[in-house]
Amino acid sequence: MQLVVSSILLWRELRMPSSPKMTTEWRSVRLFPIPSIIYLVHNNVQFATLTYVDTSTLFLRRRLSMLQWMAIVLLAVGTTTSQVKGCGEALCDSLFAAPIQGYLLGVLSACLSALAGVYTEFLMKKNNDSLYWQNVQLYTFGAIFNMFRLLLDDFRGGFEKGPWWQRLFDGYNITTWMVVFNLGSTGLLVSWLMKYADNIIKVYSTSMAMLLTMVLSVYLFNFKPTLQLFLGIIICMMSLHMYFAPPGMLVDIPSTAKAAPDSLREVSVERRTDS
Repeated sequence: MQLVVSSILLWRELRMPSSPKMTTEWRSVRLFPIPSIIYLVHNNVQFATLTYVDTSTLFLRRRLSMLQWMAIVLLAVGTTTSQVKGCGEALCDSLFAAPIQGYLLGVLSACLSALAGVYTEFLMKKNNDSLYWQNVQLYTFGAIFNMFRLLLDDFRGGFEKGPWWQRLFDGYNITTWMVVFNLGSTGLLVSWLMKYADNIIKVYSTSMAMLLTMVLSVYLFNFKPTLQLFLGIIICMMSLHMYFAPPGMLVDIPSTAKAAPDSLREVSVERRTDS
């Protein structure tokens, strides 16, 4: 889906009077298979993680202020707090609300996501190529590697169920198509963030999705939100405000630091020499 949409948007750009910039040299194109492979592994790990945990569950030479570092730490605290299990009167066999395997896969997924995100941001910003051309390269290699993976599964199974393209849409229903559309649209929007913003904004948008995910889970999966989840969401919202708010809104800046350059007056001093 991402490859088709990006190809259509690139085709529209090519029909405009001002043609988009497209670097076709191999030394540039050869960099795109790397994030494609990482995303292939990450996506499979992400679905494996969802079998253990519920549905509500780094930088390119960028200088961050002390407040921004504190906000990122607070974000990590908030997301961790949301996963702490409330024991109540029951015995606590574990501190967390899901099996440890789910959290180990979650850590692996986070590392892969961070690695792929930073590398993709580097690719997107290293030149002024069209975003859609960059997406076409990324998704083409991604589709090729996924097809190789499907062929490998067929060889391992001795083609008992036939080739993968004959059963590609087996078991699809309206929910499956909604998931495909949602993940495909998310990937396209993330590419915009990589090109014109940065990975930190992507991380914050993903973390804030906990709130919407919680609301949808209550209606779709009869999910019962815990106090820890509410507390984690509140901490994440505080972190969001701390990271993006101007420093003057959070701390008192001395008046001397606020002095504008135009408030300084030039004073000329005349030297006298006694004869």
